[in-house]
Amino acid sequence: MKNLTNILLVLLFLAVAALFILHFTGNKKSSTANDTEFAAGSVAEGVAFVNIDTVVIKFNMYADRREELLEKQRKAEAELNSKGSQYERGVKDFQDKVNKGLVTRATAAEMEQSLLQQQQELVNLRDQLQSNLLEEDQVMNRQILEYITTYLEENKDKYKYQYVLGKSFGGQVLYADSAMDITQHVVDVLNAKYLTEKKK
Repeated sequence: MKNLTNILLVLLFLAVAALFILHFTGNKKSSTANDTEFAAGSVAEGVAFVNIDTVVIKFNMYADRREELLEKQRKAEAELNSKGSQYERGVKDFQDKVNKGLVTRATAAEMEQSLLQQQQELVNLRDQLQSNLLEEDQVMNRQILEYITTYLEENKDKYKYQYVLGKSFGGQVLYADSAMDITQHVVDVLNAKYLTEKKK
């Protein structure tokens, strides 16, 4: 009988403990959800976004830098075409001389080796020029983004935003309310700032 009483007391204690734990765990979850809602509401009020693709297209600095890069690309292509034409003339001259029997086999072998070397140099030059242009393009894009970011950071007190997101095609921001869009304003201000700096 005494054992039965002890068992019942233990079961009663466990039941009360379980109810106690469930009660306070349930409240904690509710509180956490409310905190999250409050935090999300606070953040949403201080969030804006800039469409990076639009800024890049409309930003005059990008247009200027892009033109500089295109000029370098045109020069690189001209250099490559010139060397390519020179190589083609060398190949034609080699074929003519070999076909007409105007060179010895030893000389033909030397000429062929020289042409192979020129061909490899052309391939290396093409790869180097492409690599240089790609690197300059990446650096230019980072400089543009840095210019935009620096402006927003320097003027954060004016805008009162806690977050300014960068929206772009294929980026991580899939949707944003147009009321949060400050793209055109940023473009206008950046262009005015860049024009002033350009005149100095």
